Amino acid sequence: MNPSEGIFMPKMKTNKSAAKRFRKTGTGKIKRSRAYTSHILTSKSKKRKRNLRKSDLASPGDARRLKVMLPY
Repeated sequence: MNPSEGIFMPKMKTNKSAAKRFRKTGTGKIKRSRAYTSHILTSKSKKRKRNLRKSDLASPGDARRLKVMLPY
């Protein structure tokens, strides 16, 4: 079909706020960064801050919703 005729399937849109916060892994899982890393860091231990630097996977319930937000 020619798009100028006006009869075509619409594109799926990526949710941009989710795209800035999450990434898809090679196997299709959703990778996220951890919370509690932006301020009041003096009261947190060195070990805790070091472990917060690591990324984590989104929970299965959230991942289901995120896969709709991140179609590509």
